[in-house]
Amino acid sequence: MPSASAYRAGEFFARRAPAPVARAAALAGASAVAATSRNRRLLVRRNLERALGRPLGRREASLKVAATFDWYARYYLESFQLPSLDAAAIDAGFGYEGVDAIERAVRSGVGPILVMPHLGTWEWAAWWLALVPNMKVTAVVEPLEPPEVFEWFVEFRRRLGMDIIPLGPDAGGRLAAAIKRGDVVCLLADRDVAGNGVAVEFFGERTRLPAGPALLALRTGAPLLPAAVYWRGRTRHAIAGPPVDTRRSGGIRRDTHRVVQDYATALEGLIRAAPEQWHLMSPNWPSDYEALGLPVPESLQDI
Repeated sequence: MPSASAYRAGEFFARRAPAPVARAAALAGASAVAATSRNRRLLVRRNLERALGRPLGRREASLKVAATFDWYARYYLESFQLPSLDAAAIDAGFGYEGVDAIERAVRSGVGPILVMPHLGTWEWAAWWLALVPNMKVTAVVEPLEPPEVFEWFVEFRRRLGMDIIPLGPDAGGRLAAAIKRGDVVCLLADRDVAGNGVAVEFFGERTRLPAGPALLALRTGAPLLPAAVYWRGRTRHAIAGPPVDTRRSGGIRRDTHRVVQDYATALEGLIRAAPEQWHLMSPNWPSDYEALGLPVPESLQDI
């Protein structure tokens, strides 16, 4: 992983360089990363095939994998540029649908939970929510090594108007408090970072996805909305889908499994709408570890 100094330099360059120069540099960086990372290329191809529901030929795979790395570079470039943009510029480059459900929840005093995949440019949505409709946004981030990189990401996202909660033992209580004060809670939910999630079917394969969003919704009554932010040409477009049914119908374990499976299915639909923009580049299924020649983690065995 790059150092915190490298990220700071990248942010400085993205904000100060002429737009064509910054864009060209980002694409060149994406090409270099793709060329030197066989494992990432393999995982991207596997994810594309999952989302498309079919194997890819060599040429098509090459083009789509390259496009994914290009979108990932754009994600960083535009994220770095966000702090320098005002509310009018953010709003002009942003379209949306389903935001009325978010607004209704905030007005009711119970913040909604947005479950999102590693897709598109979700940080643009968080900045838009904070600047345009003036909503408070809380997000969870996974620990990163080295610690100074983690601290840089936390501080950077706080500058984008988000309250950042590190993933850890106290995250659930802090998120429940955020929901009670009416914050919009954004949770990436297409990868089980902690290794203690719920076993579900996701793109036709068994894996684990995080149970936290489901447990929070079941315990707080917050609406749980699958959401994503896509690029559409030069603009970005956010979609908040219909809420997942989080009514209690049995024991907490059974209800949690049902809700996680329901939002896994909803995330599949959001990802299939733009699979090249899905920049999940870590092994996520037992078969991913096997394809990389790595041992399958204990949490993903016998699921």
